[in-house]
Amino acid sequence: MNTINNWIKSDYWRFAFFVTIAVTLVVMIRLTLDAGYSGDEDFHVKHAKAVYDFYATGGKDTAAVTVIEEESWNLPLYGQAVDNIAYVIHRWFGFEDLITVRHITNVIFGWTLLLFGGLIAVRVSGKWRTALIVALLLFLSPRLLGHTFNNTKDNGFAAGMLFGLYAIIVFIQDLPKVRVKSMILLVLSIGFAIASRIGGLLLIPYLGLFAFIYFIKTYSFKGIFQTGTSKIFLKIVFYGLLASLLGYGLALLVWPYVLVSPIKHTIEIFKEQSHFSIGIRQLFEGSLQWSDHLPAYYTPKYILMTIPVAVIIGLVLFFIFQKRDFKNWFWNFVIFFSFFFPVFWIVYTNANVYGGWRHALFSYPPMVVAAGMGFNQLIEWVEDLKRSVKGESARKVLGVFHVATLLLPPILLIPPLKHIIKNHPYEYVYFNELAGGVNKAYGNYELDYYYHSSREICEWVLDNAEQPEGSNEKIKVVSWHPVSLAHYFRKDTTRFSTGFVRWYEKGNSDWDYAVFTITGMAPEQLTNSAIFPPPNTVYTVKVDDVPIAIVLKRQDKSDFIGYQYKQKQQWDSAVVHLTRAIELDPTNEAAHVNLIESYFQLQQLDSAKIYIDKLVAMLPKYEPGNYFLAHYYLAKNQPDKALDLTKKIIKDNLKFSAAYHLQFQIYVQKNDLRAAEKSMIALMKSEQFDQQAMQQLLSLYKAQGIDDRNAYRKIYRLLAKTYENLGKKDIAQQYRDALKQL
Repeated sequence: MNTINNWIKSDYWRFAFFVTIAVTLVVMIRLTLDAGYSGDEDFHVKHAKAVYDFYATGGKDTAAVTVIEEESWNLPLYGQAVDNIAYVIHRWFGFEDLITVRHITNVIFGWTLLLFGGLIAVRVSGKWRTALIVALLLFLSPRLLGHTFNNTKDNGFAAGMLFGLYAIIVFIQDLPKVRVKSMILLVLSIGFAIASRIGGLLLIPYLGLFAFIYFIKTYSFKGIFQTGTSKIFLKIVFYGLLASLLGYGLALLVWPYVLVSPIKHTIEIFKEQSHFSIGIRQLFEGSLQWSDHLPAYYTPKYILMTIPVAVIIGLVLFFIFQKRDFKNWFWNFVIFFSFFFPVFWIVYTNANVYGGWRHALFSYPPMVVAAGMGFNQLIEWVEDLKRSVKGESARKVLGVFHVATLLLPPILLIPPLKHIIKNHPYEYVYFNELAGGVNKAYGNYELDYYYHSSREICEWVLDNAEQPEGSNEKIKVVSWHPVSLAHYFRKDTTRFSTGFVRWYEKGNSDWDYAVFTITGMAPEQLTNSAIFPPPNTVYTVKVDDVPIAIVLKRQDKSDFIGYQYKQKQQWDSAVVHLTRAIELDPTNEAAHVNLIESYFQLQQLDSAKIYIDKLVAMLPKYEPGNYFLAHYYLAKNQPDKALDLTKKIIKDNLKFSAAYHLQFQIYVQKNDLRAAEKSMIALMKSEQFDQQAMQQLLSLYKAQGIDDRNAYRKIYRLLAKTYENLGKKDIAQQYRDALKQL
C-alpha cells in the first residue's frame, strides 16, 4: 500500500493520466454500444470471413485473394487487421452479434491512440502533465471519437501508425544500445500497421529518416565514416533493416493477398491505393463535387474546420515556443513531421480523398501531441516567470495566471464535450466554433457521410411502421444504403422486406417506408425549408438543429403507377397519375422527371415546360431538369440557349456525360466542328468517354475526310495524352499499345 501511495505522490500528473486512461476505456466501450452500422462495414465483414476461411482451409478457399474487377471487389487489397481480429474473436468465442464485437474491438484499438499519444508526449516532453493534456484532447475530439466506434479501416491504421511512432521513439532513445524490448515493439508495430493498410510501409522510411537525423545530431555527418561511431551507424542500419523485414514478414502472415505474392502484390496494392480510381460525389463548399476533382486544400481545410479549437490553439503555442524549447528541436521535428508530411503529401499529389479527412486520420494523434506540448510549454513559461519575479503581488498575479493556463485546455474543450453529450452517437458529425458549428456547415459540407444514423431510422421503422390498410403483404422499406437495412431488419423478415432506391428516383419504386441519410442530396434542396424535409417525413434525426437522416412514409403510389405506365409507353395514363402525384407532393422529383418525359413523347412541349420550370426552380442545379430544358430550347429552335445549358450542367457536374453528347450535336448542327471535337476531348478529361463518344468522334473525323484507320489513331492518341496528363499512365499505355496495333 505504501508503494502505491509513494508512486502516486511521486508524480500526481502520472497518476491522473493513468486514471484518465482507465476511465476513458470504460466510457468509450460504453459509447460504442450505441454506434450504427457504418458505410463500409458490410464489405469488411464479408472479407474478414473470407480471410478466416483462407487460413481455416489451408489456402484452398481463395476468396480472400481474388480481386473481381467487374464487381469492383478490391477488398483483398486491404489488410484490415482489426476486422480480422474481431472476426476471430467472434468465431472462437461464439459471440453471436458480430457487429457489436467489431465495434468493441475497434474502440479498444481507438483507445490505444490515447494511451500511445500520452506515452509519446511524456517521452518527448519529459512531463506526465503533457501526457494528460494529450489524452484529454484526443478523447474530446468528436471526429476522432466517432470514428473509433465503427471505422475499423482508418481507425485501425491510425492505431498502427501511432504505435509505430512510439516504437521508433523508444528505439532511438535507447541508442546506442539496441534493446530486445524496442526491437519487439518495432516489429509488432510495423507488422500491425502494414497489416492494417499498405501505407504502414511509411513507418520504415520514418524509422530511417528519424534515426539518421538523430545520428547526425549526436555524432555529426563525419561520424558515419569515423572508426568509433561508424560501428554505431552500421548497428542502427542493421537493426533498423532487421526490424523492418521482420515487421513486413509478420504482416505477410496475416494478409492472404500479400502472402501469396509478397513483392508483386505489395507493389500492385501500393500503386492502387496511391491513385484511388473511384470518384465519389461530395458536398464541399456548398456544391456537390467529385472526389477526384476536389481542390488540393480539401483535406487541410476539413481538418481545420472539424478539430477542436483547443487543438488549434495548442498547435499555435507549439510553434510559438519552438525557440524557447530549441534544445528539444529533434523530438519536436519528429512530432511535426509525423503529422505534417501525410497532409502535405495529400495536398501535393492532389490525392483522391473523400468523407472529410478520415483518410488522414493517422496524422491527427501526432498533431494532438504537438498541441499538448504547446500547452505544456505555455504552463512552463508561466512557471518560470513566477519563479523569476520579485515581489509578493507579482507572484500572486502570476499564480492566478498559472492556474488559468492549467485550466485553459479543459475550458477550451467544453464546446466539443457539449457536442458529444448532446449528439451521441453522432459525435463525428462535428464542426468547430471557427467553422460556425454543425448548423453553419449544413448544406455546405457532408454531415453523416458514413451512415451512422441508419441505425436510429431503421429502429424507428421497426418500432412504428404500420401495415398498409387492406394489405397482407410485407412492409416494404427502401434506402440507398441497403446493407444497413438488411442488417437491422434481419430478425423481422416476416413483417418487412428491404430494397435499394436512389433519393431522386424514389418515386419509381414500390415502397411503404424510405429511410435516407442526407448524404448526396443537392445543397439548394437541403437549405430550402419549403421543400425539405418532404411533407411525408414522419421521423427526423438531428444533430444540433439540423437533420442528418429522415424517414418517409408513402401516402400514395400515384408516382409509382405513373412510372409503370411510362415504362409501358402509355403516355396519357402516365400523365394522369404523375400529375396527381405532384399535386399530392410538389417536391416529388421523380414524378416531375417522368411527367416531363411523358409530355415530350406526346409532343406537348408547352405542358412539359410548365413542369420543367417547377423542377428547375426547386432544384436549380439538378442535371435532368436542365437537360430537359436544353432539349426544350432545341425543339423551339433556340440552339444557343440549349448550348448555354449544356455548359451549365457540365460546370455543375463534370461527369454528366449526356450533356457533352448533346453539346457535340449542337456544335455539329452549327457546323462548328472544332468546338464539337473539344467537347469530346473534355469528356475524355472527365473520364466518361464511352462508345457513343467514340462513334461521334469517328463520324466527325470521317466528315473531315479522314479514313477509319487514321480516325481511330487520332482518337487513341488523344486518349493516351489525356490519361497521361491525368497521371494514369497504365491506362495511357493501353491506348498507346492499341495505337501500335493500328
